Amino acid sequence: MPIIEFTAKDLLRTRILPPAWYRVLIERTAEKLSKNGDSTNWLLEGTIQFNADNGDKEFAGVPTPYWGFNSKVKDYFMPGFFAALGNPPDAKNGSRFELNNVVGKELDVFIENDTYEGRLVNRINHKYRQPQTMEIL
Repeated sequence: MPIIEFTAKDLLRTRILPPAWYRVLIERTAEKLSKNGDSTNWLLEGTIQFNADNGDKEFAGVPTPYWGFNSKVKDYFMPGFFAALGNPPDAKNGSRFELNNVVGKELDVFIENDTYEGRLVNRINHKYRQPQTMEIL
């Protein structure tokens, strides 16, 4: 029989977050062909560092839901993502960007709730902002 082992990260992934802005550390990128095979999906995964509005660390270490971009609509969602990283791309004909360069960077992401297959889940719906320095009291 196969042995299934759960990591702490696996267990934290199911935690439902209150909708809010969270500081996220981007840890991984991936690329895969879309379901229809006619475009490419660029996927991201990160970990919450703290609530970006009040500094609360209750959800620190919780993995973000997977999110990403599709090659068919890169001009719609990606500029705001890159701008939040402090490096708005000078998107012009022929310009190129290496998505793996975002690994290790932080940005503020709005995480909301959604329903998927009848259950409540966390969702990132392309709302980004540049991280602001938090004053520690």
